[in-house]
Amino acid sequence: MGGYVFTADIASEAEIKVSSPEVDLPSPAPTTVLDVAAASAAEATTGPARSSWLSALGGRMAITAAAALCAIVGLAAAAPLLRSNLIFKRSPPVVAVMAMADASGDPLGAVMATEIAGRLTDGLARINTISVIAPRSTAPQPEQAASLAAPPDFDIRGELQRSGPSWTLRARLIQTTSGKVEAVAAVSVDADERDPLLQQTRLAAGVGDVLARRLNELIETGTSSADGGVTAGGARAAIEQATASINSVTQERFSMAQTMLQNALADQPDNVDAAVALAALQMRGIQMVWYSPDAAAAAEAQAAANLERALRAKPNSIAVLETYCRFLSATNHFVESLVICARTLSLDPWDGLALYLVGLGQLNLGRFEDALATFQQADRYDTPAVSRWTWLLGVGWAHMMMDRAEEALPWLQRSIAITAASGRPYMLLAAAYQRAGQIDEARAAIQKGLKLRPGTTALNVAPPMKNTSPVYREAAARIVQLMVDAGLPAQ
Repeated sequence: MGGYVFTADIASEAEIKVSSPEVDLPSPAPTTVLDVAAASAAEATTGPARSSWLSALGGRMAITAAAALCAIVGLAAAAPLLRSNLIFKRSPPVVAVMAMADASGDPLGAVMATEIAGRLTDGLARINTISVIAPRSTAPQPEQAASLAAPPDFDIRGELQRSGPSWTLRARLIQTTSGKVEAVAAVSVDADERDPLLQQTRLAAGVGDVLARRLNELIETGTSSADGGVTAGGARAAIEQATASINSVTQERFSMAQTMLQNALADQPDNVDAAVALAALQMRGIQMVWYSPDAAAAAEAQAAANLERALRAKPNSIAVLETYCRFLSATNHFVESLVICARTLSLDPWDGLALYLVGLGQLNLGRFEDALATFQQADRYDTPAVSRWTWLLGVGWAHMMMDRAEEALPWLQRSIAITAASGRPYMLLAAAYQRAGQIDEARAAIQKGLKLRPGTTALNVAPPMKNTSPVYREAAARIVQLMVDAGLPAQ
C-alpha cells in the first residue's frame, strides 16, 4: 500500500504570536517575485519588450520537454552502451534528505539539526526539476528499499558541529547507486547570534545553495564535472581565466580577456559556457563604461544574442539564467529580469544574487516595500557571502527611497565596511547623513565618493533611468538633491 503523510507543527495561539514569521518562513521572497513579475508584465506597455523570445518561452519550454522525453526513451534503449552515470533512473531525479547528525555536544544541537533538515527539505522541495523525500534517520535497509516504489537517486547527509563561537554544518550529496560524493558543502554561523531561527535559516541556505547548483549541473549535463562535460580543454581554460577576472579585471586586461573568449567561441560556436562567460564579461565592460557608445551597443547586442542562444540550449541552467538575469537588469529591462530571476529562484531558492536583482527590479519599478522585503530575504539567506554587500546596500537604498534615512544608515555603513565598490555607496550614505541632519558626516562621505569616482556630478551620479517608473524617478531626484546639499557638484 502507498499513500501520503501530512505532518504539521502544532503551536498554541500564544506561541504563534511571539514567533518570527519573517525569518521562520522558508522563503517568502520567490512568491513575491512571481506575483510582481506577473503584475509587471501586465503593465509592460510603459517600456519596450526585450525581444520576441520572451513571449515564446512557454512554447519553447513545452517543445524542450517533449524533446527531452524522446531523448530519455532513446537513451533508455541505448543504456547498455552508455556509461551508467549519463542517465538518471527516472525523471525528475529523486533526492532523499537524511536526518542531520548532531555532533555538536551542545544541548541545543539535536533541535538545531532537526530544524535545519526541515528547512533544507522545504527549500529543495520548491525546485521543480527534482523530487524530494523528507528526512529519514538512516539509509533504508534492503527489505525496506525493496518496498519503495523507486529508491532515491541521491542522498543528502549532513552533520552539525559546535566549535567555539560557531555552529558549522557539513553536508554531502551522494549518488545512492555508486556511493560517489558529488558535492560537499560547509557553512558556519555565529553561535552567539541571539536569533536561533536566523542561525538555522543561514545554515540550511548555505549548504542548500551549493547542493542546488550541483544538482542543476548534474541534471543539465547528465555527468559529473570530473568527466569534463562538453567543453574542450582550450575553451575551458579560456573560460576559467576570464571568469576568474570578471569582477576584478582592469580596463587594460579587459580587451585581452574578451579576445580570449571570442576566440574560444569562434572555435566552438555551440559552447554554452563560453557564450555565457563572454556575455558576463561584456556586461562588466558596459557597466564600467569601458566601451565607446557604438561599441557598447554592439557588445550589448552580441551579449543578448549569445544569452538567448544559450537559454534555448539550456533553459533550466542556473548559470545561464542567472547571467541573463544580470544582463537584463544591467540593461534596464526590469520587467523581463523579474521573469528570468523568478525562473532562477525556482531552481535555487537560496540564490542571493538572483534575489538582489529581483529587489533591484522592484525598486526601479517603484515597488519599494516589495524591494525591501526581497533584500531582507537575501540578507537572511546570506548566500553567497561574497555578494553580502549588495543586499546590505539594497536594504539601505530601499529605505532611502522611502525617505527613511535613520533606518538606511546602519545598512549602508555595513555595506561600505565590506566594499565601497565604485563610490556610489558613499554618495548614497552622504544623502542619508544629510537627511538625518549629520552634515559633517555627509560632506566627508561625499568627498570619499568623489575620490573613488572623480568627475561625478548631479547629472551622472544616478544609474540610467530608462524603463524606470515615475515613482522611482521622483524619489531618486530627491536623493540626488541631498547629495548636492552635501557637496556633490551640480554639474
